[in-house]
Amino acid sequence: MPVGTGDASSRLSEARIRSIVEEGIPPRLVEGKRVLALTPDPTRTCPLPLMARIVRDVVGGRAKSLDFMIALGTHTILSEERIDALFGVPRGQREKEFPGHRFFNHRWDLPETLRKIGTISEDRIHELSGGLFRESVDVVINAAVLAYDLVLILGPVFPHEVIGFSGGNKYLFPGISGGDFLHFFHWLGAVVTCPRVIGYKETPVRALVNHAATMVPTPRHCLAMVVRPDGGLAGLYAGTPEEAWSAAADLSARIHIVYKEKPFHTVLGRAPEMYDELWTAGKVMYKLEPVVADGGTLIIHAPHVKEISRTWGRYLERTGYHVRDWFLRRMESFQDIPRGVLAHSTHVRGIGTCEDGIEKPRISVVLATAIPEETCRKINLGYRDPAGIRVDDYKGREGEGVLFVDHAGEVLHRLTSDRAAASP
Repeated sequence: MPVGTGDASSRLSEARIRSIVEEGIPPRLVEGKRVLALTPDPTRTCPLPLMARIVRDVVGGRAKSLDFMIALGTHTILSEERIDALFGVPRGQREKEFPGHRFFNHRWDLPETLRKIGTISEDRIHELSGGLFRESVDVVINAAVLAYDLVLILGPVFPHEVIGFSGGNKYLFPGISGGDFLHFFHWLGAVVTCPRVIGYKETPVRALVNHAATMVPTPRHCLAMVVRPDGGLAGLYAGTPEEAWSAAADLSARIHIVYKEKPFHTVLGRAPEMYDELWTAGKVMYKLEPVVADGGTLIIHAPHVKEISRTWGRYLERTGYHVRDWFLRRMESFQDIPRGVLAHSTHVRGIGTCEDGIEKPRISVVLATAIPEETCRKINLGYRDPAGIRVDDYKGREGEGVLFVDHAGEVLHRLTSDRAAASP
């Protein structure tokens, strides 16, 4: 059983957080060890500066070394200034606040940083994917992890479109991994479809990620956070990645899933500044799609978003955004496109059908961003001028079938009719 506690209606004090970390990371676990802490990047909400300092205090004095790696997945590499900001360190004061501790980006963009640690067989893939795929997949991870004696996963848990709930071993895959396995399991999640994955604990992707984690030779430990709407912690659990994550996911389901009685014909989701490209702002769609009525419209309101993706934009301008079945009928045309890119495309476009070569999305997805209208049309998404949207016009109109969600992208909205199926 993991060490820790959590309650949907309370906030953990700093003293309580520290006591959980002290109890949940006993001295024998880190004494004389080289410890690598894996943390989220700026696209995840959590009190990382506080948590990093507590880990520094509890672990740093006992371990031979304690370093921090930002589990970027395939997100943007952070500058030194942005790393300082992420950890709440005043500019130029990192050595003073974290003396002797090193900070790294996961350089997923440099193939030489990755090492193959195993292969998942065709039969195992077939079993874990629920019979959807039969292919062998190599598993690679950042080679740095092999130079440490303990991996300490330090991250929040939220409903997630690819794996069900984020956190736990997800900080290994895709957090500090790359290669075919990363793109394979993202595509698996897309084939299952976002509405049938997001907010569910037991998913084929979680099973695959947990299986891949057993191939990592370095021992693993986890501090799984559950974040309140005000940014504080409602819960914190320490233990194995599987145990700590499971407890955190149960609490996240009570805090981060909002149920609505009826669907809405119009939903406006305002993306926070931490989503600075469509690649991440698409989370607005993932979390709100379930409450949009058939034939309805979902508007991603993000005037600060100026580009599709700094990393994958060139691929997405070629493929556009389409429903799953549209891709399944022409996969041979996109064999040179990473399947994780195709997965993102289907998640943003949403579920739908494709008949006689013509796709029929269930809902309309409209971008109210700084991405030009011409580009939006080219990639098969709708366009609204963000300057023409008055947010107040969407507030307080749920009875009329209009929903406004601020800071959209982390809290999942779901219909009450789906509550039973989603219960932990």
